[in-house]
Amino acid sequence: MDQLAEPEECVWEVDGLRYAGLAWGPEDGTPVLALHGWMDHAGSFAELGPRLTRCRVMAVDLSGQGLSGHRAAHATYNIWDDLPQLVGLLDLWDWDDCVLLGHSRGANICSLFAAALPEAVRAYVALDSLAPQPIGEDVAATLRAFVQETRFRRARPPRLFDSPGDYIRRRGDKGNAERTGEALAARALIETPHGFRMRGDPRLFASSAVKLSEAQVESVLRGIRSPVLNIWASEGTLHLRPENAGVAERGAALIEDYERIELPGDHHFHLDPEVAAPMAEAIEAFLDRKRVR
Repeated sequence: MDQLAEPEECVWEVDGLRYAGLAWGPEDGTPVLALHGWMDHAGSFAELGPRLTRCRVMAVDLSGQGLSGHRAAHATYNIWDDLPQLVGLLDLWDWDDCVLLGHSRGANICSLFAAALPEAVRAYVALDSLAPQPIGEDVAATLRAFVQETRFRRARPPRLFDSPGDYIRRRGDKGNAERTGEALAARALIETPHGFRMRGDPRLFASSAVKLSEAQVESVLRGIRSPVLNIWASEGTLHLRPENAGVAERGAALIEDYERIELPGDHHFHLDPEVAAPMAEAIEAFLDRKRVR
């Protein structure tokens, strides 16, 4: 393939919050809202976005991540907190509906969006996730962790790295391929006199205030009316956390129009050029097959 198109840098304001992002493709292409995973940013679609050549891909840095603004001191980062602003972005773009493309935590957010506003979703493509893993733990214990961890993260000094290479090695220690860290470093870090600081809001490391139960996750999946293409990595979430297989099984059982395929690679397989190309072909074929152009 020819050299990939460079993205357009974008900035919007919704509800007083700054959102930044990257855009690819013709403005009259199929509208695609792309949401990244936890502690990633819009740059995670740098290989996949430009390959969706018939789509207008708008990849957003979710609040508190990438170049987007942090939420107010009293606000939270639960997976539903960005939903009103995401709807606001669609209004800014004059999109009545769109295709959702989500990776990991971004896919979980997309599932909530698709269930809450089915009329705004033409189709949904989920990468190495589908919906939140249901948690059967004590609600009081979850709330306690949320309060304590949020307080701790707010008071903790920001994480600093001597160089972007140290950040890349840190992500490698957490199981990310070197190419993943390299692709994400520039947008994830800001240089200061004391070193390279992560842009992400430290509160994102805290526990959520509430985690969805099995019945709630099933309600979300039943609420999805659009066709769904669920693409899993052969060495990704299901390989590392077999318990997540239950979410895929629930998707197949509860979503009326659900397709599942597997492609080689790790959790960030969409950043691998050798995988992103067939992934884009599969997505384009899916959109054609479902006639959601």
